[in-house]
Amino acid sequence: MIVEAGRQPFPARARDRVDLAAVVRRLDLVLLVAVAALVAYGLWAVSGITRFDVPGDPDYYVLRQSIAAALGCVGLVFAVAIPPDVYRRHWRVVYGVAIGLMVVVFVFAETVRGSKRWIDLGPIQFQPSEFGKVLFVLAIAGFLLERHRQLGRIRTIGSALGLGAAPMVLVFLQPDLGTAMVYVAAFAAVLFVAGVRWLHIGVLGGLAVTLVVSVLWLLPSAGIEVLKPYQMQRVTGFANPDSDPSGATYNVKQSITAVGAGGLDGRGVSEASQTRLDYLPEHATDFVFASFAEQRGFFGAAILLLLYLLVVWRGLRVITVAGDLYGAVVAGGIVFAFLFQVFVNVGMTMGIAPVTGIPLPFVTVGGSSMAANLIAVGLLQGIHARGRTVDLLRR
Repeated sequence: MIVEAGRQPFPARARDRVDLAAVVRRLDLVLLVAVAALVAYGLWAVSGITRFDVPGDPDYYVLRQSIAAALGCVGLVFAVAIPPDVYRRHWRVVYGVAIGLMVVVFVFAETVRGSKRWIDLGPIQFQPSEFGKVLFVLAIAGFLLERHRQLGRIRTIGSALGLGAAPMVLVFLQPDLGTAMVYVAAFAAVLFVAGVRWLHIGVLGGLAVTLVVSVLWLLPSAGIEVLKPYQMQRVTGFANPDSDPSGATYNVKQSITAVGAGGLDGRGVSEASQTRLDYLPEHATDFVFASFAEQRGFFGAAILLLLYLLVVWRGLRVITVAGDLYGAVVAGGIVFAFLFQVFVNVGMTMGIAPVTGIPLPFVTVGGSSMAANLIAVGLLQGIHARGRTVDLLRR
């Protein structure tokens, strides 16, 4: 599908020996500038949104976010330097690391607000499931490419589903419904780009719909509660936003109010009462877009969304210039997961998507999300640069 018929793939070992300097010269500069602008724009947004959150230290969160961005840039460089073929050949190791990170959470993480998501390492905390998103795509893509000639067999698809379901379930049990949904979105994109038959994709889609209906309706009717009470309240609140304005739907109501209050050019940092006076809970995490829209208005939010659009466009272009199918599949999984996160996070702040706790890339306060997204960008850059390099060498 991605590699032209009659064209022999460039030898993997030869690709690995491609001069790193040539790789650097062939980076996608537009994507690099767009991501740099997003990081800078996000830090500026965080500086205003969290200005009054820590009395006496207005730069507390923006400083921590800046450190995470710096660490993420280091990860980006390493991701560019390592040939993608290394992940393809060692996908089992990558998958094992991803599963290991999920299991470690249950062993060592402390319970915060009923969830086990973060591991405390003294001065820093990190959320393994954020890095697991990247490892998940690399591993599942490697599995599918190893069995590319058998993609038409239901056994292969079933095996891929089994591998994909394990980390999804582990993340869901933390519990973290939002991140589990991102894994599902990435899995669907990987299957599509890899060339899985439409019939099989349709069957998997039907199974997914059946699972959702069972979790939300059939099992609860039988007295089996799969979702936590607060998760079910979020779902029912989305379906009926006026059901409990002072309880389950309070956050969404305040979020919509904040977005509307921003107007065209925003109320500024000091006058943004929804954010400053903490009427909008989780204004630096789940509802960071609403806080930013209140402070900077339509124009500020539009610039942010245009930057996201630019990143997605360049990411989709990476799929088309990838030197092999593995690179294209990985790029597809990363880009669609990124787009899914942006859509759901922005949508839930305006009441058009259920509240799931999915972070807004490069803006939501959280070092793990920042670093993991920058590493994902590094993978896209590595695929893009080597794809162009391989194409030149073929000629």
